[in-house]
Amino acid sequence: MTDNLNPPHGGTLVDLMAGPDRASELKELSAGWPSWTMTDRQLCDLELMMSGGFSPLRGFMGQADHKSVCSSMRLDDGTLWPIPITLDVSDELAGTLSSGDTLALRDIEGVMLAVIHVDDVFQPDVAMEAESVYGTANPEHPGVAFLHRAHPWYVAGRVEGLQAPLHYDFRTLRLTPAEVRAEFARLGWQQVVAFQTRNPMHRAHVELTLRAVKEVEANLLVHPVVGLTKPGDVDHYTRVRCYEAVLRSYPRNTASLALLPLAMRMAGPREAVWHALIRKNHGCTHLIVGRDHAGPGEDSSGTPFYGPYDAQELLQVHEEEAQVRMVPFQMMTYVEDHDSYLPADEVPEGARALNISGTELRRRLAEGGEIPEWFTFPEVATELRRRYPPRRQQGFTVFFTGLSGSGKSTIANVLLVKLLEIGGRQVTLLDGDVVRTNLSSELGFSKEHRDLNIRRIGFVAAEITKNGGTALCAPIAPYDATRKDVRALVAAGGGFVLVHVATSLEVCETRDRKGLYAKARAGLLKEFTGISDPYEEPADADMVIDAGVSTPEEAAQQVILHLEREGYISAEPLVESHG
Repeated sequence: MTDNLNPPHGGTLVDLMAGPDRASELKELSAGWPSWTMTDRQLCDLELMMSGGFSPLRGFMGQADHKSVCSSMRLDDGTLWPIPITLDVSDELAGTLSSGDTLALRDIEGVMLAVIHVDDVFQPDVAMEAESVYGTANPEHPGVAFLHRAHPWYVAGRVEGLQAPLHYDFRTLRLTPAEVRAEFARLGWQQVVAFQTRNPMHRAHVELTLRAVKEVEANLLVHPVVGLTKPGDVDHYTRVRCYEAVLRSYPRNTASLALLPLAMRMAGPREAVWHALIRKNHGCTHLIVGRDHAGPGEDSSGTPFYGPYDAQELLQVHEEEAQVRMVPFQMMTYVEDHDSYLPADEVPEGARALNISGTELRRRLAEGGEIPEWFTFPEVATELRRRYPPRRQQGFTVFFTGLSGSGKSTIANVLLVKLLEIGGRQVTLLDGDVVRTNLSSELGFSKEHRDLNIRRIGFVAAEITKNGGTALCAPIAPYDATRKDVRALVAAGGGFVLVHVATSLEVCETRDRKGLYAKARAGLLKEFTGISDPYEEPADADMVIDAGVSTPEEAAQQVILHLEREGYISAEPLVESHG
């Protein structure tokens, strides 16, 4: 069966790259222009915009396009486009810009990658964007959480590119849309099914994709995201090694692999339509859309953000306009009696169906448990075990938070000694006062500076953790969003345990050795947590300790027992030091 919905290899790609003479001119002129150092998300958006992956976009969206996309999934001119592509900047920069200005866009090393010819500077309606694009105001949705963290102004205008962001990893797989199309033409591929993924591929995924390409008599492009995905996902280095191993399971010359530098929004149904448009630009004719496509899963109450097949339903409505056919699939399940994978709705009644969820896989890796061959390929299991050794071999961070005088530092010091007695890892104590003296001496106590101080602590703790050591952190850390960011940063490379030292304000004041509470009560200290500045109690603490009723030794022992239960330490010290 063939499908002639699309002309081969997509439509026209926009070209935003300046020629050599124009690029030299822009570089000379840029000395007098303001600059913006782009975030990781902005770099991903810019790269796909300049390469034509976001065709027909020619720049970052202005207010009219932004409102239209949010309300109707269309640009202001009526073109189908479901996701806002915006450049958020600080108050400080926005105050210096107006229509007609030119802004240099730079990477973290100061390299100018592009310029934007400013024609709009506006403040978005964040609540409207959250409800319309993500369908929720719940800050647990990663897209909504980003909106609350984003800079408060959007800058819009036409982009001229000078050079793509530099990547030194997997360079032969980082193909632009034009390069992917050229490869399809070289191979003689006219019908191409794209498979979008942000996770490692296992046997179920191979079975699913094989069924998809057979159904439409097409070839396969495995097109994983290597930009920004959901916090906590497997890093792309590990995933790409897994994809390269899995690709050998397909019939010769029927499947290829290319990497997509996309910053996902986890917008479920809208994102499925967006993914289809991006794949059309890469020359694909079909897109596999399975259960929960590009959804962030459930919130803390267990409520899914999207229905399981909402993405399929929305793309089906728009597939003709998007010029990409959807190949819908249900979850694939291993049927032991048949020794094969079947779609969930084709499993015979009474047959024993087996599956390993992502949560269960993580548990098995953390505990060093079995990963059966019916579930994944030996090469993939090996890569995952290399990346995720058992918890006993991982680094970890214990992050204490609580009011001044709650006992955080004392408990952390006792825990330090107990961990050194056990041995097996290097242990570093990052006490709030010590960090303030040595790492953050120039910072004050405004919310911005408090956040920056905690992020510095989190960065150091993450580096220690990912290299197999143990970090004990004992700052006040009053703000919930910042603590969550630190958790995500550290947990990407090892364990993270948040301990709320929930000693009451009254007890903390009686322990006021430095007289700080007295000064705060007298109005002599501004922005003092618990008195004139808020403390947001964590709802996600792994442990809650009241140091008003427990001694430091008792509290530290509670933490030791928790670490033993979670598998980070044991009665037997490690043979090797990972510090």
